[in-house]
Order: sequence, then structure tokens, then C-alpha cells
Amino acid sequence: MRAVRVDGYGGPEVLVPVELPDPVPGAGEVVVRAEAVDTIFVETQIRGGWGESFGIHPPYVPGGAAAGTVVAVGEGVDPHWRGRRVVAAPGTKGTYAELVRVPVELLVPVPDGLESAEAAALAHDGVTGSGIVEGVGIKAGERVLILGAAGGMGTLLVQFAVAAGAYVVGAARGERKLALVRELGADRAVDYTEPGWTAAVGGPVDVLLDGVGGELGLAGSGLVRDGGRISAHGAPSGGFTALDPAEAERRGIALRGIAEVQFPPAEITRLAASALAEAAAGRLRPVIARRFPLAEAAEAHRAIEARAVPGKALLIP
Repeated sequence: MRAVRVDGYGGPEVLVPVELPDPVPGAGEVVVRAEAVDTIFVETQIRGGWGESFGIHPPYVPGGAAAGTVVAVGEGVDPHWRGRRVVAAPGTKGTYAELVRVPVELLVPVPDGLESAEAAALAHDGVTGSGIVEGVGIKAGERVLILGAAGGMGTLLVQFAVAAGAYVVGAARGERKLALVRELGADRAVDYTEPGWTAAVGGPVDVLLDGVGGELGLAGSGLVRDGGRISAHGAPSGGFTALDPAEAERRGIALRGIAEVQFPPAEITRLAASALAEAAAGRLRPVIARRFPLAEAAEAHRAIEARAVPGKALLIP
């Protein structure tokens, strides 16, 4: 089978197309022929050296989610899975490939009417986004600030917050991305590369959904009113927002971080199924900006790192 492998940490050029043996499912596993492969920003960081902290060492095949069709089942697996369209949910390994070995507990059926590309685009971000929104408990009438609102997950968070009846402020970079944020229903779109961007938010907020981290996240956290909630779940800036737990406790602000969006398999598949159902019903739209051939994974990573992709970039085997 064709795959993409990282043989050493480095820039996008270390993503190299290779031929590997076809995987064989073990007990409790299936093999999925991938039709669309998800990509997320942290995969670029792992490739660049963060893999040391994640326990991911070269050589490895990147990727943690995909959508496709089950083509083989292992011992102890219900044979009815064969031929079904599924998402291989987060926790799956080595999805930058034509064929992916997947534990059966990470399979989520794709609803009728939903394309594999749409399903793949929701595989990671639908899980994390749904978990974030459930965790912070957005209420109608609350003011919600979303940093990184034009990214793969940010575009979903905007839609979730709008559906909850919140007043939504989406912060992103550049007019193209701001236009997308407004199109998705945000009440206000703010360019956080502009000086004084926090004033453009228009006042304090009840909830901060921080998918950016770093200095931008810290500036956004200063807008959260006493008794508010913060989810600091993203670090494409190079690091998570450095929040002071003691100060947050003094002000009655509930903090949630990356640890709060790490879920066991049963919760992953529940959240994935929920996001897929919302999309199939037309209530949630994954924004797919680019589809790259699998062999062009390096170009996909370059586009992601350059912030040139509003919404999702997918790999197509």
C-alpha cells in the first residue's frame, strides 16, 4: 500500500511517500480502506519535534483519524462491519495511508448522505469541539469569544455556539477568514493581528474558547468576566496559554485545558457519532478548504503551517 512516513523530525520535507506492506487485522481489529484522511495542526508540531513529548518517534506514519470502508475484519469482530462506511476515530494510528488498521472500539458508522470527506473532517475536530462545548456549557445569551475561529475546529465551535443561542465573537487572521466566520453565523468577527484587537471584541465575555494559545490566548483571557469559563485547548502559536490557576480561582473562573479534551474510546465514539449526526441533519457544516493527494502530505503541512487553510485540509489516498 501507499503511505507517507516521517523518518526524522524536521520540516514538511520529512514527509516522504513510501510503499509498505498491506496491514492485516489482529483480534478485535479491522482494516479500513481510507477515502479521506484528517489532518490537524498538532501533527505538524509532532513532525517538527514535539513527538518527543508525545512518545512518537521516527520512523512513523502520521495521522490519527480517517474515513473509508471496512475491507477486512479480524478475529472476534462482527463480520457485518465488512463493507460499512466508517470513521476511524481519534486514537487510531498511522492514517496517512491507503489502508489503516483500526481497533473495532474506535469505529463509528458514517450516516447515509454524508460524504467520506465530510466525515473525515469531523473525525478529530467534531470530537474535540463537541467535548469542549459540553464541558463549558454555553448558554443562550452569553458572550462567547472564539480564538482561531476560522480553523477546522474553530469553524465548528462557531456553529455550536451560534446554535446554543450565544452572542459569538470569532477572532481570526485576515479578511478572507473573517468573512468565513461571519458566514458561519458569528455576530462579530475580529482580526487578532490588528493592534488593539481586544477592544474590537466589544466588552467582556462569559466564555473564552482558546484554540490559539500564547500571547493571543493570554490577551483573550483578560476579557473573561468573573465567574466565566475558559477552554485553553490549542497551541498553534507554539505553546498553550499560561493561565494563573490561583487568579482564576479568586475570580471564580473555571479553567479547562488540553487534559479535559482527552477522552476514553467510548466517549470518543459517542462524541464523533453526535457530530456526524449533526452534519447529516444539516445542522453542522465542516469547512473543507483543500484536498491534497496523499503523496502531497508535505504540501498540506506547509499550507497548514502557513495558516493558508481556512477550515480543514484533507489527504485523499
